[in-house]
Amino acid sequence: MQSVSRALRAMEFVAASKDGVTAKEIAAHLELAVPSAYHLLATLTESGYLVHLAQDHRYGLGYRVRLLEQGLERQLEVRPLIAAAVRRLHLEADAAAYYAVYREVNVVVAHVVDSERRPRVQLLDIGFHEAAHATAFGKVMLAAMTPEDRAAYLDRVGLRQCTAKTLTDRTQLEGHLEQVRLSGVALEIGEFQDGLTCLAAPVRSSAGAVLASVAISLPSADFTARRWTVERAVRRGALLATRAVNSR
Repeated sequence: MQSVSRALRAMEFVAASKDGVTAKEIAAHLELAVPSAYHLLATLTESGYLVHLAQDHRYGLGYRVRLLEQGLERQLEVRPLIAAAVRRLHLEADAAAYYAVYREVNVVVAHVVDSERRPRVQLLDIGFHEAAHATAFGKVMLAAMTPEDRAAYLDRVGLRQCTAKTLTDRTQLEGHLEQVRLSGVALEIGEFQDGLTCLAAPVRSSAGAVLASVAISLPSADFTARRWTVERAVRRGALLATRAVNSR
C-alpha cells in the first residue's frame, strides 16, 4: 500500500509541473533515496503513466493517464435530457453553465457547457470537486446536507481561502447557507476567483431532495448589469434539469 501511495503522489507531483520534474526532485518530494525514486519512476514509465524526457533529464505524464480521465468522464456522464437543460441554460444566460452532483461525500462537476465567448472558469472542468464553500453550486449542495454531514465534510476538506472574499468562518458560512435555503439560489461574488461571479440553483428529486445543482459563471461587472435576467435563466435551468432528472 505504501508503494501505491508513493506512485500516486509521484504522478500528482509530476502533473503539477508544466515542464516535468527530475528524479532528484521526486526523491526529495517523496523523501526517498534517489535509487529508490529511480526504481519507482522506471515502474511508472514501463506502465505508460510517466514518460522519460531523456533530452531534458526529466519525467512527464504518460499517455495512459488520459485513460483515467476518459474513464472519469464516462462515469460522470449525464443523461441527454440533463445535458440539453444545461445547454439551454448556457444559451439563455449567455454564460458558461455547469451541472454538479453528489458523488458519495464529494460535490463534483459532472457537465459543463461553454463557448469561446463565454468560457468556463479555469479549473472548473468535469471532475472538479474542491472548494464547495467558495462556489455557488457547492453552496447549494452544502446547504442541502444535514448539519452532521456538512460538519463532517468541512472537517475533512477544510475552508480554503481562495480569495480575500472567501468565507472561511464556519459561523458565517452557516448563516450564508441558511440564506441559500430560504432564497432557493446561491450566489458567490469573487469568492472563488477575483472578478468572477457564479449563481446556482438546486435540482431536486420528485420528493424534493436536492440531487444536484445548475450554475453559471460570468465576469462580475457583466453579472451586475444582467442580474435578474441571469437569475431567471438559472431558476428555469434548475426547473428543466429537475424535470429531466425525474423523467423516465
